[in-house]
Amino acid sequence: MWRLLHFIAIAALIGSAAYVYSVKYQTIYASEEIVKTRHLIAKERDAINLLRAEYAHLTRPDRLQALADSQLDMQPLALNQIVKAEDLPEPGPKVDSIGRKLESLGLLGESATPSAGVTGATPALR
Repeated sequence: MWRLLHFIAIAALIGSAAYVYSVKYQTIYASEEIVKTRHLIAKERDAINLLRAEYAHLTRPDRLQALADSQLDMQPLALNQIVKAEDLPEPGPKVDSIGRKLESLGLLGESATPSAGVTGATPALR
C-alpha cells in the first residue's frame, strides 16, 4: 500500500513539475511576443512621425505659394469678386428627383414618395 502511495506521489510530483515547466515556457513565449509587438508599435509610430514631418514640410505656406505662382497662373483677387451673404441667391426647393423618375417610369405608386410638407410621412408598402 505504501509503495502505491509513494508511486502516486512521485507521479503527481513529476506531472506538476512538467505542468509548471510548460506554463513557464508559455509565459516566456508570450513575453517575447509582447516585446516584438512593442517594437513593431514603436516602428510604426516612428513611421507616422516621419510622415507627419514630410507632410508639414510639403504644406509649408512659402512652398505652396511658390508652386501656386509658378503652376496655376492665378490672377489677384479683385474687390468686385467679394459679395455679401445677402447678395447670394436663395437655394432652390428640395426635389426628390429619384422618386419622381421612378414614378414617371411607373415603378412606384403616387403615394410611395413622401410629400415634402408632411412630417413623419413614410412610403406605402406593397
